[in-house]
Amino acid sequence: MAMEPLLRIGVLFLFLHLSVLVNSSPSHHLQIINAERRIDLTSHIIKVYLTLKVENLGTSPTSEVRLAFSPAEAEHLAVVKAAVTTGKRKKKTYVPLDVKPVGPPDGPNGTKFFSVTLLTPLGKGETTTLEVLYILTHSLEPFPVEISQSESQLVYFRDSAILLSPYHVKQQTTFIKTPRSRVESFTVVEPTKRAGTELKYGPYDDHTPYSYSPVLVHFENNNPFAVVEELEREIEISHWGSIQVIERYRLTHAGARHKGVFSRVEYQTRSGASGVSSFKHLLAKLPPRVHSVYYRDEIGNISSSHLRKDFLKSELEFEPRYPLFGGWKSTFLIGYGLPLQDFLFESPDGKRYLNFTYGCPLSDTVVDKLIIKVVLPEGSKDPAAVIPFQVDQHLETKYSYLDIVGRTVVVLEKKNVVPEHNIPFQVYYNFNPIFMLAEPLMLASVFFLLFAASVAYLHVDLSIRKS
Repeated sequence: MAMEPLLRIGVLFLFLHLSVLVNSSPSHHLQIINAERRIDLTSHIIKVYLTLKVENLGTSPTSEVRLAFSPAEAEHLAVVKAAVTTGKRKKKTYVPLDVKPVGPPDGPNGTKFFSVTLLTPLGKGETTTLEVLYILTHSLEPFPVEISQSESQLVYFRDSAILLSPYHVKQQTTFIKTPRSRVESFTVVEPTKRAGTELKYGPYDDHTPYSYSPVLVHFENNNPFAVVEELEREIEISHWGSIQVIERYRLTHAGARHKGVFSRVEYQTRSGASGVSSFKHLLAKLPPRVHSVYYRDEIGNISSSHLRKDFLKSELEFEPRYPLFGGWKSTFLIGYGLPLQDFLFESPDGKRYLNFTYGCPLSDTVVDKLIIKVVLPEGSKDPAAVIPFQVDQHLETKYSYLDIVGRTVVVLEKKNVVPEHNIPFQVYYNFNPIFMLAEPLMLASVFFLLFAASVAYLHVDLSIRKS
């Protein structure tokens, strides 16, 4: 009997807690008037463009809109961007918005959320239009998982014909674009239409929050599935006038695995029909005014490369020693030099800072793990990195020629990197110019000691004489 009041209090507390969660749910006062989703499957990097017209049905203003992703999407999500549109037609402009992941609790069936912060709170009865871009990696499943040299590559894509959203959606349409018109099969959720390389699901009307209708598309995709399992970029700064960059790649073809025997004769004589999903050319977009470029693998230097330069960019086109089929790997490194004045600057408070591009120079490539090491000159203090997205950071120490205390290394690590991450970042540090004299003084001291030792040796009589 004494436990009954406590039990009632516990039940009342749980009821109040649940009612707070329900009343604070993002689906409580917002609805999506219209949603248009365009899914681009022309590459192994999937880009989804989402246009949402959102209306506030509540009585109080709201400053955020939530985006929902299934657990499978959240696991392979590389980028989420959002912008609000202002103006009409030719005068339409896009203003970027802040997007952040939302922590637990998750939604139904493990749904993950991202919060989009609006520029101004959305009042009662007001509407706004959001443009969202999110990018998925490793979301195409090869089937069959193994193909011969003469076969095309077929893949599965899994999604929902209905937009997963925490809000009521009045009307929505989904478009799926494939690389070619060859589509083996696709799920039909009426109304569904297919025209050439495009599948259209919808329009669908009045779907409740967290509605989901799974679809499966089986289609041909022979584009190279180039994945860098690990890329280490080492950027070494020298205040004597240059920046040296070394990039170490561990590249793999992540498509359907190759089965059977590889015939180079067939590959060369039937280039249009043999190994259509393989790749043998790679393109690296390097900074302008690059010099002293080299390309090596474990055996040695590879001469099958071509460098094109102009005032705006440099492009290195090169070939591995062998074409890459599904499941095959290649390890190599690229090195080059850059003029210091193009990338190192001084801030108004007297700090030096490096302005360099994050990401991977290889075109249309996913990097599972990217490690950037910025090696600062010896004597540098108080390093700080400024990066427009979340990365793991830590410091190391590297010893090189004539170093005494070692050089500070700023290490930046990030997983699941795509070309959209190729944006500038900065590394700030303090540096006393007196440290530039350390190495010349050491060399001068060594030469002086050698000279003094030589003079002393010449003037010392080491012969044995009878006293």
